[in-house]
Amino acid sequence: MDRCLLDTDILSEITKGVNVNVMAKAIAYRTALGRYTLSVFSVVETIKGYHRVRRPDRIAQFRSSFIGEEILTLGVTTADLAGHIFADLELAGQPIGRMDPMIAAIAIENGLTLVTGNTAHYVRISALGYALKLDNWRI
Repeated sequence: MDRCLLDTDILSEITKGVNVNVMAKAIAYRTALGRYTLSVFSVVETIKGYHRVRRPDRIAQFRSSFIGEEILTLGVTTADLAGHIFADLELAGQPIGRMDPMIAAIAIENGLTLVTGNTAHYVRISALGYALKLDNWRI
């Protein structure tokens, strides 16, 4: 099994434990590789969501549940790639969320498949010629 980068929506579904497909694949992945890989932007989005609904207890739970996971950041080369992706999407009239191009750039730069249920946004990046590999654990 290859390392994957978990998008925020899949990370959320793992935390909730509701979708049986996501849970089965998450358990198999963690069993095979020992930890999840996520981006610092998924941390931002998750903390923002819990803070917005005034759930400091969920923030604390989230922080403790992902201690030891691999969290990838945005270096200069990856930031450059994200900037190109942002601009190309805008030029094509296909803008997506602010965090998504940065998450995609991290996946591309690290040679990881991006696991997401939000393929409609990310397929736009692949359509522009970027080598973004996608997988949807929901199906």
